[in-house]
Amino acid sequence: MSHQPDEDVQRISTPRQHTALAHPLRQRLLFALSGRPSTISRLAAQLGANKGSVSHHLRVLCEAGLVQEAGTRQVRGGTEKYYRRTAERLLVDEPQPGGTAALLGAVAQELERSPAEHLLTLRHLRLGPAKAARLAEVLAALVDETEEDSEAEPLHGLLVTLYQQAGT
Repeated sequence: MSHQPDEDVQRISTPRQHTALAHPLRQRLLFALSGRPSTISRLAAQLGANKGSVSHHLRVLCEAGLVQEAGTRQVRGGTEKYYRRTAERLLVDEPQPGGTAALLGAVAQELERSPAEHLLTLRHLRLGPAKAARLAEVLAALVDETEEDSEAEPLHGLLVTLYQQAGT
């Protein structure tokens, strides 16, 4: 099993970082920058957003230390900046309601724009603590151990959560 190096994981803990994560478009920008740097123009086209909005939200992500400039390229009439994530994986120590809502909203927008069939399942199960912990371990292992194909293949999103309903 291969593990990501520690330097490829960024801990989210500051108020500025939590605020940056509390917007669906900023979450989608982080999704889009997973794997390779991109420009404002390319990100706007990929996400179906206007360049001004993408530029604003990238600036918020840069100020929070989640995205950084990754070089420039000369194009007709000027210079295009490339942006990349500061780490491939984010680890949110104490998830905030605004960030969680933005993440779920971003995933909903991605599902709506997906060119292929997608899987969306919600199931409620009665589980004791030991069985719930075991299921969480198995799901985490399945995600971590899935080998990726080449970069020529389409990128897929995967969101896995296991939670106990309140009041049960």
